[in-house]
Amino acid sequence: MKVLIADDHDLLRDMLVQFLENEGSFQTVAVGTFDEAAARIEADAPYDLILLDYNMPGMNGLDGLKAAIAFGDGHRVALMSGEASKKIAEDALKAGAAGFIPKSLPAKSLINAIKFMAMGEQYAPIDFMTAIEKTPANPLADKLTERELQVLKGLTEGKSNKQIARDLEIQEPTVKLHMKTLYRKVGAANRTQAAMIAREAGLF
Repeated sequence: MKVLIADDHDLLRDMLVQFLENEGSFQTVAVGTFDEAAARIEADAPYDLILLDYNMPGMNGLDGLKAAIAFGDGHRVALMSGEASKKIAEDALKAGAAGFIPKSLPAKSLINAIKFMAMGEQYAPIDFMTAIEKTPANPLADKLTERELQVLKGLTEGKSNKQIARDLEIQEPTVKLHMKTLYRKVGAANRTQAAMIAREAGLF
């Protein structure tokens, strides 16, 4: 089976290649950006499966997935992510993805999922898709909307406004508006202070 892996995290990408090639039945190609993946898809013979990281450079979330699917030529495209929500996974499947793989999957389950998708089936882990997403019970969280919490989480992870906008599929000016509001609500003067307040409150 021929698999293209596109992920900007070098360690994870190398581990995936090693896991698959140790199986003996996989031929892998690995790249770090969506543009590199698109070039390989265009130049190479059809892949049995293409794995795209939801947050890598050039991906633009589900837009990248849809673009890769539209390339055609028999390629099956799946999404993988360590941060995407159940809603994103559902939207990916509706858009025609071969499946959705959380990066938290154990290695053996990951290999089996890739085999399953490469053989023409659609895959998504039941426990992930049926999990109830809950907002943490926290006094600070009660002050914020769901979107403000998502922006604040991005701040605590050291992400730029552009990265947060990409992750949440919203415009950068919208991120700035949410930040201004959440600063006021949590009593912060800037992004660093807001992140510290969230950490100290045990919010993330």
